[in-house]
Amino acid sequence: MQQYKGEDFKSVTSKEGLVVVDFFATWCGPCKMLMPVLEQLSTEDVETTFVKLDIDEYRKQAIDNGIRAVPTLVLFKDGKEVSRASGYQPKEKLVSWLAEHK
Repeated sequence: MQQYKGEDFKSVTSKEGLVVVDFFATWCGPCKMLMPVLEQLSTEDVETTFVKLDIDEYRKQAIDNGIRAVPTLVLFKDGKEVSRASGYQPKEKLVSWLAEHK
C-alpha cells in the first residue's frame, strides 16, 4: 500500500486500471479498523493500486475531492472516479466492490 506524499494527485490516480485512494485520519477509529483490511487486500490484489492519504496532512486534496467523512475510499478507473464508499467496510464487501469495476 502506497503512502501519498504530496505528489501530483492526478498522476497518482491516472494510472491504467483501478486505483483506490483511502482518505483517512490518524485519530479516526473506523480508519484504524479499515487499514489492516486494505493492507491485506493490497497484497492479494496486485492489479489494483492502493494509496492512503492523510486528510490532516493533505487537506487541499481532501477538499478538492469533496471528502466530508473519514474513512472514504475513492475508486478511480483509468484516471476517472467511478465509485466511493464511506465508513468501515468488511473485506468481502470491498472485494465485491472492486470486482464490479474490473
